[in-house]
Amino acid sequence: MYFFILGFLLGIVILLWNRYHLQSELKNLLTASPDTAKLLGSLPISTLIKREIIYIQQQSDQKQQELDIKQEILNLSPIAYLRVDQENQLLWCNQKAQELLYIDRWQPGQVRLLLELVRSYELDQLIEETRQTQTPQVNQWTFYPSHYAPQTANIPNSTVQPLTIPSIPLKGFSYPLPQGQIAIFIENQQPLVELSCSRDRAFSDLTHELRTPLTSIALVSEWLENRLQDPERRRVSQMLEQTQRLMSLVEDWLELSQLQENPYHSLSLELLNLEEVINSAWEVLEPLAERKEITLNFQGTQKREFFGDRSRFMQVFINLFDNSIKHSPSHSEIMVNLIDDEQEDKLEIHLLDQGSGFSEEDLPYIFERLYRGDTSRTRQSQSLESLRSGSGLGLAIAKEIIESHEGTIIAKNHPDTEGAWIQILLTKIG
Repeated sequence: MYFFILGFLLGIVILLWNRYHLQSELKNLLTASPDTAKLLGSLPISTLIKREIIYIQQQSDQKQQELDIKQEILNLSPIAYLRVDQENQLLWCNQKAQELLYIDRWQPGQVRLLLELVRSYELDQLIEETRQTQTPQVNQWTFYPSHYAPQTANIPNSTVQPLTIPSIPLKGFSYPLPQGQIAIFIENQQPLVELSCSRDRAFSDLTHELRTPLTSIALVSEWLENRLQDPERRRVSQMLEQTQRLMSLVEDWLELSQLQENPYHSLSLELLNLEEVINSAWEVLEPLAERKEITLNFQGTQKREFFGDRSRFMQVFINLFDNSIKHSPSHSEIMVNLIDDEQEDKLEIHLLDQGSGFSEEDLPYIFERLYRGDTSRTRQSQSLESLRSGSGLGLAIAKEIIESHEGTIIAKNHPDTEGAWIQILLTKIG
């Protein structure tokens, strides 16, 4: 009897312990609903579990509804959006991305390699840089769609023919996500390009119309200048000087517009000696350089020939030398270093002055039309030549000429001298 009572009591203790342990486990497990802990002792376990399942389902439905709303907003966005996983598989993209990148072989829910759907090296590079750096990236490029559509199936011997689709200027913004995923937003820059072209055409038309009245004003000013006495003649001379400056601005703008519209058709290519072209350009501006006692220091490869338009390259170096002389201090030198890269079959031209260099804020815009930059670049020299104003088109014209020869030009400040540093890269011949 004694052992029976002891066993009974022991069973009750074990039952209570198991019940307590079960409630503790349930308290740890059933944590979705905020009031589950308060109801552990008053409701059956099955009821608590049902309540928890219902609550989780409600929460899941609410999250899914929020996700659907966000996805619908992205789908209606005027900006393309894509999301790829760690293996560059397309997880989802909105309607704008499908239209802009011609993604027509993908449906929501599919997971396919982005490279199979969009052939864009720049887009792949943007994604890879974002994944490696784990920081947001921005890039601009021109997208050349490769799109194919089958002919009518009823036509005998039908084949897949490529469709002619114009290139599209794009700007992409990428952001790193957890688990190696990348989110990409892409803007279509074509409207901005068309607006810029429309603006340039309108301005070119205006400048073209200005040539005739400016020429008439200049002729009248010259006639008056020879028939008047001071102080009237001095005023007319000032008017003639400003009229000629306006005429120079008009001619530069029209020339720049012609270069942009027909970069190759306006060139007269021949074998050129680079050293001879540089020295000839310097001789044109040497009287201005002598006033400030500025000398030219030419170094590097000599007698290297390349195909180019001599008059255009003369214009490039005249513009570059004029800019350097204008902003160089007296008793200084302008260095031109020519580097022959035989492995890459390239010619590098480095032009360096001893002025104050470009402002860091100006560097991204140095080659833009009419950009004048920070006037502090003239602070080292306050002579008349250094303060003379240009049209603001010299560097823009130089850039268009270099690019029309399939070269590149870069403006920066030299890390040692802090002077303006122009780098030109050309393809060489011979």
